[in-house]
Amino acid sequence: MELNKYIDHTLLKATATKSDIIKLCNEAKTHNFFSVCVNSCYVALAKAELKNTDIKICSVIGFPLGAMSTNAKVHETKQALLDEADEIDMVLNIGLLKSKAFDAVSKDIEAVKNEMPKNTLKVILETCYLEEIEIIKASELAINSGANFIKTSTGFGTRGATLNDVKLMKSVIGDSVTKIKASGGIRDTKTALEYINLGVERIGTSNGIAIVTGGSSEEKNY
Repeated sequence: MELNKYIDHTLLKATATKSDIIKLCNEAKTHNFFSVCVNSCYVALAKAELKNTDIKICSVIGFPLGAMSTNAKVHETKQALLDEADEIDMVLNIGLLKSKAFDAVSKDIEAVKNEMPKNTLKVILETCYLEEIEIIKASELAINSGANFIKTSTGFGTRGATLNDVKLMKSVIGDSVTKIKASGGIRDTKTALEYINLGVERIGTSNGIAIVTGGSSEEKNY
């Protein structure tokens, strides 16, 4: 198993500097991770650093709250794609989901997906704030709105992924082609393998090096 190819090597902290992003990209090259995941202002920098490699650029959108207008998410997506992002991780509108404004949640996701029909869209559910029935509903809405992946967490909520979250998400996917990304709190090889063995196809982590080298990390978030 090539663990490195499951990893979206991630740095999303507010304090991340340009030199931090360059270091992230160099680490991704050293370990041949699947992608780097950065805030949208750093997509162009990451693209420049990773030119002539097959490492993808993933940009978060509407991060970390998901509570901005759909138009804002669409414009951020457009710019990230112009800067040559390959994949987009958008945060679902959690408040609208909890308001049972399901049509609005769907339209929010669809509007972003419409900007990127051929690119991978991952929809972050932020499971730490959701009841089990809401995780199921959020998964359904994201899948039906064109998500290529449903993703557990931003890494900025009250907790990250749990195996139970993933089991619930997987139960909704059934036979569909949608995949699962687990993120938040995955800091070592053993934990990563538990998720992969459940069927997770991507892991978002700032601890990718520890995961692929068998080390450990005290890092608490992205």
